[in-house]
Amino acid sequence: MIDLYYWTTPNGHKITMFLEETSLKYRIVPVNIGLGEQFEQSFLEISPNNRIPAIVDSQPEGGGDPIPIFESGAILFYLADKVGQLMPVGVGPRVQTTEWLMWQMANLGPMLGQNHHFVTYAPNKIPYAIDRYVNETSRLYAVLDRRLEGREFIVNTYSIADIACYPWIVSHERQLQDLNRFPNLRRWFDAIRERPATRRAYARGREINDQPAMSEEAKKVLFGQTDAVVRDIQLKESE
Repeated sequence: MIDLYYWTTPNGHKITMFLEETSLKYRIVPVNIGLGEQFEQSFLEISPNNRIPAIVDSQPEGGGDPIPIFESGAILFYLADKVGQLMPVGVGPRVQTTEWLMWQMANLGPMLGQNHHFVTYAPNKIPYAIDRYVNETSRLYAVLDRRLEGREFIVNTYSIADIACYPWIVSHERQLQDLNRFPNLRRWFDAIRERPATRRAYARGREINDQPAMSEEAKKVLFGQTDAVVRDIQLKESE
């Protein structure tokens, strides 16, 4: 059984997509990041960076104590190795899958996250910041579109690379992107959206949170974090 500490973000959807695709038994533990539940001590013991998703595998391979894992990329690697699925066989395909998963973690996710912030959430609309991240989003879409030319999936067969990237493209309209400009990406996106496991994963998300709009209080929690937040957590731990 996998305990999934989850909220309805692109990184959270990655893990439900994987779990639904592989039929691995799991239980969702909601962590409402808009209410600050990611700062609770019990969660920080699993995810010290106070971010979702995180998992606890109560039945690791070979037995032993439950294993907690944070960071969505690390979770996908772990689960793919655990069940022997969604990681291509062979050194070359495995390396390529690793490359594209790292590309998502280092490029697609962070840059599109900044796009979301400055286009949608920032209290002051800063043209330079909006242009910077909308243009970088377009560039990254083009990189993925070029990769998908002549390929059904990022590394030929459906893998954790596809699962990692897909949730970040779901908000393409909010990112001020027209998928019709990227025909290979559009084909790939439509195919993954229609997979039964993808549909089930997003349905689970709606069961947890059916109100995607973010309140002003939630914005303060999510966008007001500094080193002082971490230091305050450390102080509470020492008391």
